[in-house]
Amino acid sequence: MDQPELLYGYNSLVIVTVLFVAIVVFNEVGFRVGRFVQARTNSEIKSLTGSIQASILGLLALLLGFTFSMSMQRFDNRSMALIDEANAIGTATLRIQLLPEQYQADAERLFRDYVGLRVDIGQIDLTKTADRERYNEEIVRLQNELWALAIAATEADPRPVTTGAFVNALNQVIDSQGKRNALLQMQVPEVVLILLFLVFISSGGIMGYSAGLTGERMFAPIVLVSLLITMIVFLIIDLDRPKRGLIKVDQSVMVELRQSLDTRP
Repeated sequence: MDQPELLYGYNSLVIVTVLFVAIVVFNEVGFRVGRFVQARTNSEIKSLTGSIQASILGLLALLLGFTFSMSMQRFDNRSMALIDEANAIGTATLRIQLLPEQYQADAERLFRDYVGLRVDIGQIDLTKTADRERYNEEIVRLQNELWALAIAATEADPRPVTTGAFVNALNQVIDSQGKRNALLQMQVPEVVLILLFLVFISSGGIMGYSAGLTGERMFAPIVLVSLLITMIVFLIIDLDRPKRGLIKVDQSVMVELRQSLDTRP
């Protein structure tokens, strides 16, 4: 990533742990403030505080659902982009047989190397920019060699039903690789995550304040709610972090394609 966001550089577990502690701490602060003003607060204010608490929790549920939907959609898009690229490469390798015979062996070799690079780069963390740049340079080099081979094959056999079909398939391979790279950069905007965290922390504070006004501490329920919130946040962040979280796009379709090319006679 050319301009990594602030939170992306931190481990997901660290982020959710800090969030959990912040919710619990603000809940305790809110409880103490509520106890302090309890004697000077009438029943109408206490009722109004309960309404505000319900509003904040409703906003929390809305933001949580919206953010989870965004991260899940991006994960699905990356998964489909991988499948589309594997299908495009598979089609192109089948159409190698339509090339003039003198170009088929070189095309097979180049595609075998190309798929190997795509599998390898698919396992590299996006934060390792130097490694990814090195792989991308090799991928672009192979794309250029394949395109040069396609041009030479077109000069030898300009028929659209043979070499032309291979050229179209190769063009789809290059386009699918660019689309997949673009989707890797698409994540939930960091400002949305920060807003979500602020609402979480505020909800912890207002729940503690409301409990303080009643004089009844609800430590166990608050800890349970905070734990559930942080677990959902962890899922959101993990889905939104390609190649570095616990939930990763399944690379098996590309690995199987490489194995099929390696065993092809």
